[in-house]
Amino acid sequence: MTDPSDLTDTDRGHLRRCVDLAREALEAGDEPFGSLLVDADGQELFADRNRVAGGDQTQHPEFAIARWAAKHLSPDERALATAYTSGEHCPMCAAAHAWVGLGRIVYASSSAQLTAWLAEWNAEPGPVTPLPVQAVAPGIEVAGPDEDLSAVVRALQARARGIR
Repeated sequence: MTDPSDLTDTDRGHLRRCVDLAREALEAGDEPFGSLLVDADGQELFADRNRVAGGDQTQHPEFAIARWAAKHLSPDERALATAYTSGEHCPMCAAAHAWVGLGRIVYASSSAQLTAWLAEWNAEPGPVTPLPVQAVAPGIEVAGPDEDLSAVVRALQARARGIR
């Protein structure tokens, strides 16, 4: 986790878009996660939402970003790009991010927050131990969570589990 003052207004704008994508995923019957990739000039290059409802639990938007970036961007462009996401990368996605050489990660809510929410709701944890990005990919610069947006993400995660 970083100090919330590390997030800029531009970061928060991109994070709001990620939360909208997470909401879109939930409304489509999927888990509420959304992410996007932005180039060094602040242009959105790629956006996606969670797509695990079809049975492939690897269809995370952060993993899709890594695959897209490896195919479409040079190593230098990848290093200067920023991944924004509604929820901190899981270990699989953090590893993919590092392996393709993407730059900074900015998240609205952290893995620690999601873990605490799931425990509070007596929900089953996932099959992979949630770890902070830097425990998996120590060279990646991270920023987040955002207090206001993480509250919105919490509400989406609660809705996904039928909690009101």
